Amino acid sequence: MIKAIIIDDEKKSREVLSGLLEMFCKQVEVVAEADSVKTGLEVLSENKVDVVFLDIQMPDGSGFKLLEKIEKPDFDVIFTTAYDQYAIQAIRHSALDYLLKPVIPDELQNAVKKIELKKQKENIEKNLEVLLSNIKSPIKKSSKIILSTAEKIHIIDIENILRCESDNYYTRFFFTNSKPILISKTLKENEELLSEHNFLRLHKSHLVNTKYIKSFIRNDGGYIIMSDGSEVPVSRRKREKVLEILHNI
Repeated sequence: MIKAIIIDDEKKSREVLSGLLEMFCKQVEVVAEADSVKTGLEVLSENKVDVVFLDIQMPDGSGFKLLEKIEKPDFDVIFTTAYDQYAIQAIRHSALDYLLKPVIPDELQNAVKKIELKKQKENIEKNLEVLLSNIKSPIKKSSKIILSTAEKIHIIDIENILRCESDNYYTRFFFTNSKPILISKTLKENEELLSEHNFLRLHKSHLVNTKYIKSFIRNDGGYIIMSDGSEVPVSRRKREKVLEILHNI
């Protein structure tokens, strides 16, 4: 069984989520509920659980504030929230999961399945570390991202990502200060995470950090040269955008 706690200030939301879990996720046992940061910390101190369904906004603070008060969390977190673009983007960068209210049964089942498939509990602390770092950022942008390989979890400063290259269902990341790594996410998924950080899809197989574009070569169909000397092809429909970027440097 997966032992769970629900922390949400709205009694109706707790009842609905508990009912959905009972109906669609019978492998989950809700062992406690709480309605605030204060009571959430109390039930967490009294119960050892596998996952916490955590509301983001509560009267005495946010779910993030609750997590900051836990020294070494050993449970997974699934956030439950109304739409909050900034918070959701920070959660996605940290490789944690979230459910939008009202919770849809299929999405709940998928989130629980991910919990079942996780084997390395030591990763949780790193995921939460990145999340809290991004939430505290003085600008409304995440500054770090979690990248998982077969060997380890990498905490990456986004500004050090030079470019990304598609490798079928994988993406190879290239950096300004370290060796490339290969992760099991498509280029499209990574484009969605990085687009707000001035990354641009120049070609079906290439995503680049525009701050590291050095020049545009018009020959051979057109390609750019990055700050490390690497050459990246540019699709015809992206040429004007590249020229615009270069004119603004």
